[in-house]
Amino acid sequence: MNLLDIDQFLKIFEGSPTDQYTLDDFISNYKVVVGEKQHNLKDYMKTKSISREQIQLILENIKQRNKYLKRFYNMSLRVNAKNEHVHGNMEPMTTIFDNNKGVIFKNFIRNLHFWDILQQTKSGFENIPTFLNVLFDLYKNNKIDYKILTPSALHYIKNGRMGSVFSSFYFRASILNPYLIYSLNEHLLKGTKIFTPTLGWSSYAKGFMESTKVIEYVGTDVIPQVCKKTEQLLNTQNIKSKIFCKPSEDLFKSKSFLKQYKNHFDVVFFSPPYYKLELYNSDNQSTSRYKDYDDWLKSYWETTIKLCLHVLEKNGKLCYILSGYGSQNTTQKYDLIEDMNTITKKYFEFDEIRPMQNKNVHSTKHRETGEQIILFHKT
Repeated sequence: MNLLDIDQFLKIFEGSPTDQYTLDDFISNYKVVVGEKQHNLKDYMKTKSISREQIQLILENIKQRNKYLKRFYNMSLRVNAKNEHVHGNMEPMTTIFDNNKGVIFKNFIRNLHFWDILQQTKSGFENIPTFLNVLFDLYKNNKIDYKILTPSALHYIKNGRMGSVFSSFYFRASILNPYLIYSLNEHLLKGTKIFTPTLGWSSYAKGFMESTKVIEYVGTDVIPQVCKKTEQLLNTQNIKSKIFCKPSEDLFKSKSFLKQYKNHFDVVFFSPPYYKLELYNSDNQSTSRYKDYDDWLKSYWETTIKLCLHVLEKNGKLCYILSGYGSQNTTQKYDLIEDMNTITKKYFEFDEIRPMQNKNVHSTKHRETGEQIILFHKT
């Protein structure tokens, strides 16, 4: 697989106008980004009572950016013998399923889909720019996001924790840990032939590939690069596989697909879109195809559930991971668990709900922390 090494990563941020700046140059040239508006840093400092000493610390962080960037790469992007494969490195979780246990196994996925996860996928809520866009603005474009100048962020920076500002306030697409998926299959699902109506940044394929039980994997997604890279990943394994690149609800209209995979799989697994929580770089994103939430539930979700029913064998397991969301960031609130489960129960027998441990930071407050692993079976 074509993964990003540390030299390639650092090269992305080579050369910054600040490398030659004095503090006065920085204050004179930088703009503060507040939503769609920009303000002169010099004026913003007066309005918010921000000192030159505080700005000096930010300038020093920019000039010494490689210290942070190397640390970020090693923690979040580095792939080596200890984290490339789950099987042989970690025993599967058995009772408590934690998406942040063995967090290093997310590195492979984050590296493989670097641009899509850290820049191309947008938050569905205002004023939460993507992680990479904030870094590009700060390091290369003479712009500083206003959150970096809030009292809490300045406190972090004063204590040498610039990285905490980036990780807490700015958006990165969520990743389901391949280690979690591997553990679920080893102890809960025990699937051999798997279908996933989304690809989850290739993490589903990666997790199921690690399980010696799995002999076949079929999945679909709407992001072309994710489809391509998942197919490449599966081609390195000795299992039967097929990747489609179209919306799951459209597969329900495909006579050839329905004929080939009728009553075929013993497990269907995925974490569906949380409606408008994340906006993906695709022309076929489900939230843009349908006019409102109710239409999305009927046309996307119910049709996808019908597809799952069709492809599962008798007593086959349907498992998905969900959370509701809504917060101070938005007046909208969606009870996805209640609404989506109500539809699923029309077609499947409900088995159980298990909690999934996960970590929330400021930029994902709109997602409830209590994500749920929800299981059904086909009668």
